[in-house]
Amino acid sequence: MKFSVFTASTPDWTPEQASRTLAAQGWDGIEWRITDQVDAPDGEGPGFWAGNLATWPLTGLEESVPEILRITREAGLDFSGVGGYAPASDHDDVERMLAATAALGAHRVRVTMPKLPVDDYRAAFAATRADLEWAVERAAEHGVQVLVELHHRTITSSASAALRLIDGLDPVRIGVIHDIGNLIFEGHEDFDVAAQLLGEYLAHVHVKNVAWRPSGETGPDGRTVWQADWATLREGQGDIDALFRALAAVGYDGWVTLEDFSTALPLEERTADNLAYVRAAWQRAGGAA
Repeated sequence: MKFSVFTASTPDWTPEQASRTLAAQGWDGIEWRITDQVDAPDGEGPGFWAGNLATWPLTGLEESVPEILRITREAGLDFSGVGGYAPASDHDDVERMLAATAALGAHRVRVTMPKLPVDDYRAAFAATRADLEWAVERAAEHGVQVLVELHHRTITSSASAALRLIDGLDPVRIGVIHDIGNLIFEGHEDFDVAAQLLGEYLAHVHVKNVAWRPSGETGPDGRTVWQADWATLREGQGDIDALFRALAAVGYDGWVTLEDFSTALPLEERTADNLAYVRAAWQRAGGAA
């Protein structure tokens, strides 16, 4: 098993700081966030989704490739993949991401799925299948793999939905990211079932955790209103040991990428603790060190 960090979760670090710190802590790789982000609000520091210092812009990405490659390799890190945000329907940006992934030698890149709500779920599903058929052809030309993430409030919130979307496409060129944290929001299926169901399409794993808690509000019928929020690996409802046991059972030994959006610990302490936690969990699951 190889462990990396997705830089969406390291907003306070520049690319140089992220790569050096993660390498010193013993991580195997890094997954760079690439998107044209908005600035942080006035008076606020860098955030996960706005003003993130460890994000590379999509605009001008081609010019950034040599610097991304230098910073990553000089730190002694590998690429677990590329954390792209190009919608599957945006063929120009998907092509750009595929080309950059190939130039970096990063092997795989995420494309994003339509978000809910959609006007017509069946129509959106069919259109996305056509987009992915095109993306698979382009990925083959570039020698890379497209990734579809299990993500709440999208058309692929579960392993079953993702398999239905990509079934029959070349698993060398398209795969699924299993994400335990997203599945706490929506889409959870038994880990063993999901791993077996995805089979050769299980190409990548993201790990974070989430907890449902009472919001302090009540509905009009007096019921408790619950809300989900990011949590530490130990405090969230996702059973990471159970996930790793399921991965070990199907022989998964690829990348596991951490993207911890909890803030209970300072960033450097958080990433170091997370690495120790997932290494121990993998060993408990019987995985090879």
